[in-house]
Amino acid sequence: LGLQECLPGRCPWRSSDHAVTHHPDGDIPVTGSVVPDIREMLHLVETSHQKMCPDVPLVGWDVVLSADEKLPVCLLEVNLSCNFFRGSFDRKVYLDFLEDMAVKMQAMRLVADREGKKFK
Repeated sequence: LGLQECLPGRCPWRSSDHAVTHHPDGDIPVTGSVVPDIREMLHLVETSHQKMCPDVPLVGWDVVLSADEKLPVCLLEVNLSCNFFRGSFDRKVYLDFLEDMAVKMQAMRLVADREGKKFK
């Protein structure tokens, strides 16, 4: 799309009021829909996170729901710079989480410096 197309008012799938009722690809209704296999989806992303990036505190996972019975749920990609532009969240909990991670990393850095090791 290009950055200029993602600006408010230009991007067809972005809204400021979260009033989207249909998916922009094919005008598919999404309001009131139930996501199938949500427990399997959550298990997949939690397990994947633990195995592939356990030291990364927050990532976004894109998941595919497939019509193939042999593989009904699979990962599409991981977004290491995920954001919350379409979601709602407890801001205090999130900011406390970030502060805890920064304090933890600083403590790890100080230990590495004291021991003459490279901080990873």
